[in-house]
Amino acid sequence: MAIAYAREGADMLIAYLEEDEDALATKSLIEKEGRKAVLMKCDIQHAQTCRDVVDRAVSELGGIDILVNNAAHQASFSALDDISDEEWELTFRVNIHAMFYLTKAAIPHMKPGSAIINTASINSDMPNPSLLAYATTKGAIQNFTAGLAQLLAEKDIRANAVAPGPVWTPLIPSTLPEDAVRNFGKQTPMKRPAQPAELASAYVMLADPLSSFTSGATVAVTGGKPLL
Repeated sequence: MAIAYAREGADMLIAYLEEDEDALATKSLIEKEGRKAVLMKCDIQHAQTCRDVVDRAVSELGGIDILVNNAAHQASFSALDDISDEEWELTFRVNIHAMFYLTKAAIPHMKPGSAIINTASINSDMPNPSLLAYATTKGAIQNFTAGLAQLLAEKDIRANAVAPGPVWTPLIPSTLPEDAVRNFGKQTPMKRPAQPAELASAYVMLADPLSSFTSGATVAVTGGKPLL
């Protein structure tokens, strides 16, 4: 996604938690496209950290035209009793609270024509019971996006969401049981999971000025599986 934005002429700040090697590799690829990449290692579950992220983006990049809320925490549990209070709260802090904090901090720096793009999930519509906390936050994100679009219309700032289906990322083998990993993505009409690069065009399209009448929408990238 970041590389796709760079190819369209965007400079960017990337906030990340622990993935130093991946962050540096992404930064290098962005710079190869002739664009600027600022890395900020941080934990966005805290409101002040989110405000710091926005302040740094404004300071180093001169403003914010596009905000992509893509961070997520996901863990799999087979029974409700296995989900601790701490796990439930962490999932909400990372997945939806941080989205609110970042959005609230960014809006004063966004000009008319700017875009906010939130990552929802096919779990917004068809929740996986083993991902109860994660799926619940993704439903919240879809509603947050729809309401936000209405609030921001008078500012000419658009808000949309992308709802990926199964996407092969490092989260999959690290959070799902072995049999689920083996069959991951086979339930889609395309019989496979997406690769992360296959999502990028949806994010770029929603940021494009030519999408100026698209707001409050959720774009499904699901390999043919309907999102209701």
